[in-house]
Parts: sequence; structure tokens; C-alpha cells
Amino acid sequence: MENKLTIAVIGAGASGMTAAIAAARNGAEVTLFEKNDRVGKKILATGNGKCNLSNLEFSTEHYYCQDKDKLKEVFDSFSVWDAVSYFESMGLMMKTKNNSYLYPYSEQASSVLDVLRMELSRCGVKTVADAEIVHACFNKEKHKFQIKDRNEKVYYFDKLIISCGSPASLKKGEGMSGYELAKGFGHRINPIVPGLVQLKSGDSFIKALAGVRCQAGIKLMVDGQEMGQETGEVQFTEYGISGIPVFQISRTAGYALLENKPVTVLVDFFPEHEEKSYGYMAKLRYEEQKHKTLENYLTGTQNKKINMVMIKQAGLKPGMKAEELDFQAIWGIMKLYKAFPVHISGINSMENAQICAGGVDFSEVSCELESSLVSGLYFTGEILDVDGKCGGYNLQWAWSSGYVAGRNAAGFHAVKSVENGEKIKREKTLC
Repeated sequence: MENKLTIAVIGAGASGMTAAIAAARNGAEVTLFEKNDRVGKKILATGNGKCNLSNLEFSTEHYYCQDKDKLKEVFDSFSVWDAVSYFESMGLMMKTKNNSYLYPYSEQASSVLDVLRMELSRCGVKTVADAEIVHACFNKEKHKFQIKDRNEKVYYFDKLIISCGSPASLKKGEGMSGYELAKGFGHRINPIVPGLVQLKSGDSFIKALAGVRCQAGIKLMVDGQEMGQETGEVQFTEYGISGIPVFQISRTAGYALLENKPVTVLVDFFPEHEEKSYGYMAKLRYEEQKHKTLENYLTGTQNKKINMVMIKQAGLKPGMKAEELDFQAIWGIMKLYKAFPVHISGINSMENAQICAGGVDFSEVSCELESSLVSGLYFTGEILDVDGKCGGYNLQWAWSSGYVAGRNAAGFHAVKSVENGEKIKREKTLC
């Protein structure tokens, strides 16, 4: 009887469990290694515990990646609808919110984790918990991948899938093992920064705005150039700004700050008003309300904390009568509401981030997510330099990358080469 192909998956997160299931469904003998005491812990925290599985309004434009064509091929191989079928095959009922966001019908992330665990068991995947893999290489004599855990126990496998995830949402210093394993095989690791995270500001008014939530538009300015814009609920904190619109631009801000470029967020507190109509409204308001003090003049426009900051930033006092000033002075305050600058001094720590940007260079893997440097080595999920915006896109990447890597690792073996056609000698990564 022919022996089964043996595959090791390092990391039992969303992509790792999916890779293990896909490989097992395709006939491989799979062992899934997890450094924690149980699998899938991060899944339980996604979507505030409700687990936003994916998004029906799918497009690669929602992702940051250096090769969108290759990314599209991965998603063509395992799409949003494939993910729906995948979870339905395991018994998970799903529903949509706002006609696009996919959630488990129970709105419990634990339901997603439970069906994945059951499927791992049904497919015969061997799960080894409390097993932190500290070394991996290709053993030339045995013609197998050799991995070693922190207790010096050694294992051998025909194929290896690295799905270790990232340091996002973990304690400082944790979550770097996957990058170290990838570097051991000669892979380039692009700089990593926190993604989908809050931004810090040292502006004097920040603490005065702490606790304010409002619908606003934001523009990310890097060295004077617009690098992105979003609209939604913005939250002011004691250290800076937060909210989904801020999360969406945080990756770009993080890399700009890494390069020591000046970063500013322009906040539009009246995003639904175009410039012409806004100017007309401001003029009419001046004519009707100029008998009031500035504090009362602005009452009924925005949160009182915002109004007081605007007056102070304009160099005026709340008790001044609006009619003591001409319209141009009042217009100076009103313009601040449409483009209020918040100077960004940093991004919040990796422990507070939902995802991590950067990782294994995407140019060094094939469309099957196999390493271009070492045949039989695959990568999935966050360890690769691919990340998406809020809305289920990062979990979709986990499902797609995991299934594509697992299926291909179990299904066929192809010799890969670098872009110029010269084969890379794998002897440098041998044990």
C-alpha cells in the first residue's frame, strides 16, 4: 500500500486550520502544530466576538499587495462563494448584514471555531497543541522537511506549510516565529507595521476631544500629498484618533512614519456638505445668528467639545459676540470644520492592532502559494505581505490562502524558479 504524503502545518489559526483541512480532504496525512494550548484563539476575538467571515462586495482593491494579478489568481482559485460552500459543508449557517458582510447565523465566533475543530477531527488531522516550532529546514539526506519544537523534539514531513500568523493583538515580542522560520529558508521579510489600528497625536487639543464620536470624512496627508480618504464614525481618544475610517488608513500612515515622513489627518466634520452649499449655509447662519456669543453661535452644529476646540484653534474666545467679527473671521472657524488637521505622531502598538502589514515578500511565492525558493514549502495568511481593509477581507484571505496552499501541497509538486529563470539552489537552506 502506498504511503500517504505527509504534511506539517505550523500555526492553527484561521488559515492554518483551513490549510490542514484542505490538505487532508485531498488525501494527505496532516499534522497541525499550535504553540498555544488550543487552536483558533484569535478567531474568537474577530468582529467583536461575532466573526465577520467575509464580504460579498469583494474586490482585490480592498487589499494591499504588491502583485494584484497574482492575488486575484489566488482568490479566483478560492472565492468568497467557495468560502460560503466550505463553511456550509461543515454545517455552519450564515447570514449577511448590510447586504454584504458575512457572519455566522449565531453571531458567535465560537460557532466558526467549533465547526473548524470538528472538521479537523473528521478529516483525521492530527493536532499537536503546546508545540512551538523553533526550527525548520529541508533535510537533504532524508529528502524531507525537518522541524523541531522548543522541547527539542524532531519531526519529518514531505511538505511544510507555515501559517504562524503575525504579532497583531499579541503581547509584545510574541508572534515573530513564522518570520524567523521563513528567513531560515532564505525568504525576504518586508518591514512589518501594525494594521487596522488607532493613530496617535501629540496635538494640544487631543485630550480636550477625548470621548467624542462623530460621523466624519478623513483624508490622510503624507508629506503634503493625499494618500487616502475614508468616511464613517471617527472616535477621539486621549492619545489620538480611532474608528473604522482611521483603521483603514493606518497601514499607509504606519509606513510613512517608518520613513520619518510628516503625516496629517484632515478631518471633515460635515462630509455630506459640498464646498459651495457649505459656504452658503455658513453665510446664512452668520446673518441669522451673529447676535450670539461664539459659543452659542456654534451650538447646534457639532459636539460642544469640538466647537470649543474650533474657537480656541482660531485664536478667539467663547464669550465674544459673533457680530464683533466680520464674516471672514467666522468663515475662518467654519473652514476648520471641513479640514481640521490632526498631526500624527505615531501608530498604536502591535498589541492593539487587528492585523499586521508586511511579512514574507509576495513575489517569492507562486500563485499556488508555494515558495519560489524551496519546493514543497508553502505560506498562508498574515505571514505573507498581503492585508485587507476592515469588513471581513482579512479572514477571506485566511480562508483563500489556507485552502489554496493546503490543496496544492497535497495535490501536486512543481519545481519553482526565480523570475530570471535560474533555479535557486536549495542547499543553502538545508539542515
